[in-house]
This record gives sequence, structure tokens and C-alpha cells, in this order.
Amino acid sequence: MVNELERGLFIVFEAIDGSGTSTQARLLHDYFVQKGYRAYLTEEPSPGPIGNMVRWALTRRLTMTGDKKRNDRQLAFLYAADRHDHLYNEVDGIMKKVKEGWVVICTRYLLSSMVYNWNDERELAFVKHLNSEFPLPDLTIFLDCPVDVCLQRLNEGRPVQDIYENYDKLKKVRENYDRILAEYTAPLCYVNGTLNKIEQNQQVVQVVEKILGIGIDG
Repeated sequence: MVNELERGLFIVFEAIDGSGTSTQARLLHDYFVQKGYRAYLTEEPSPGPIGNMVRWALTRRLTMTGDKKRNDRQLAFLYAADRHDHLYNEVDGIMKKVKEGWVVICTRYLLSSMVYNWNDERELAFVKHLNSEFPLPDLTIFLDCPVDVCLQRLNEGRPVQDIYENYDKLKKVRENYDRILAEYTAPLCYVNGTLNKIEQNQQVVQVVEKILGIGIDG
């Protein structure tokens, strides 16, 4: 039996690289499916055509300049274009899924652009402007994990790392998260990212039930 929602849900996982967002998004997706809900798992960069361009850029497969400031600006444009397509395309867009009653679970969204794609206040204002008209999720789950732990996981688990996966960048991104999350007004919760994946999943499920109040344990 499928549990129908009058309106779907849009849930986002955010964290610095190496925190386990992909794993927790998959576990939450599986939990919703087991409870009879229609759940859709996605991520940013998206699997779409613009998302693939972002992935190429992050792994240096595109010819990019050595100017880090210019690269961040290019990526900010690409992320915003990918996000628009991810939200509104008529095949499997997030807004289409939510309207149809699906629970959409996404790894990374608006906040990732706010913490990764700028170096000064002027650039932050530019990134905020690019993303100002995109809808906020019903719930953002932040996996709270120290930079040292995340970097150790990345070094152990990924043979090829992207341009953001180094200590200095992760430290700066974490500082940016702390700043942006302090100003964030939409539903938000923190989950201890140093726990093992099962313990993290238990915390995530408890938070989803409490904040969204849909009784997925029933």
C-alpha cells in the first residue's frame, strides 16, 4: 500500500565534504520507501546535462583558468543554471515531484552555493542574488562533523578528489556554513556527523518525524 501525501516534501542534506550526506540521504530514502511513501533521491550537482558540466569542472575535466575567483564565479553560474533545471524540468523536476506527492530527498542545495562559491562579501551578495528566487526546502538536515574527521574519510575513501576537498577549503566552507546557518530561517536541524551511519540515520528519522510531523513510524 502506498501512503499518499496531499503535497510532497522536499528534504535537503547539507554538510562539508566527507560528512556522509549521500549515505544518509540514501538511508532516509530507503526508510520512506519501506514505510510505503513514494520517495525520490537526487543530488546537486544534478544528474542532468548542466549538472554533468559542473562535475567535469569540479574534477578539472574542463579547461578552466587558474584564477580561483573567476572559477568560483563560473561555478556559481553553473550551479544556479543546474538548480533551475533540477527544480523545474518537466520530466523529473523537484517541484513536479513534490506537487505529485513524492518525498524528494536531495544531497546539497541552496546552502552549498552560499558556502562554496564566494571569497568576499561582494561575491556572496552575487551568489545570494543568483539564488534568491529558488524555493526553500521543507527541512534542511545539517550533518555536523569536524573538518579533520571529514578529511580523513575523504583520504581513505576517494581515490580522486575534487577541487574543494582539501583542508584549507573545507575549513573555510565550515566557517561559511556556521555563518549562513546562523541566519537561516527555514526549518533546520543538526545531526551528529561523527556517529556511525546507523546511529546518524536514527537521529535523522527522529528529526523528520518530529519536525515534519507525518508519523512515518506509524
